[in-house]
Amino acid sequence: MGNVFGRKSRPSRVTEQDKAILQLKQQRDKLKQYQKRITLQVEKERLLARQLLKDGRKEKALLLLKKKRYQDQLLAKTENQISNLESIVQDIEFMQIEMKVIEGLKIGNDCLKSMHEIMSIEDVERILDESQESIEYQRQIDEMLAGALTQEDEDAVLAELATITQGEDVALPEVPTEPIPQVPEAAKAEPEQREAKPHREMLSA
Repeated sequence: MGNVFGRKSRPSRVTEQDKAILQLKQQRDKLKQYQKRITLQVEKERLLARQLLKDGRKEKALLLLKKKRYQDQLLAKTENQISNLESIVQDIEFMQIEMKVIEGLKIGNDCLKSMHEIMSIEDVERILDESQESIEYQRQIDEMLAGALTQEDEDAVLAELATITQGEDVALPEVPTEPIPQVPEAAKAEPEQREAKPHREMLSA
């Protein structure tokens, strides 16, 4: 239980802009409900005024028509308010998109700045110079080889390349399969005896 209550709550992803948009949409929905209710009421009163005129109750019908006129004005104001609310919601949502774009641009600029700090202009120029020197050196080698090799050498190189490409094995000398003869012990001792014999002759002399 202690772990459950002691667990840190994650930060909410709902921003103040999101809350404002939600409140504005709720107000817009309430106005639309009010607009719908007034519209139904106006239509009933218009039908009632027509019936009163048929019944000869002109004054009552005139009073209902005046009320209807006032409610029509309320409907017009309500429509303007709904339009304003929707416009504000759209502006806030578009501003959120712009903020995300600006945030992305900021991250990109920071990334480029860090990359520029890692590699300066001097480093880039040095790398380009080294690359150009390597290209020039390779070109000189190619020119030297092109002038030094004869057509026969060129054919031999192409033939070797074809052999390597086709995966053919290069011919190697066969490894002998016969066992190597062992030297007998007497043969090993014979040179030692030969070396000792002259030594004895010199002593006897």
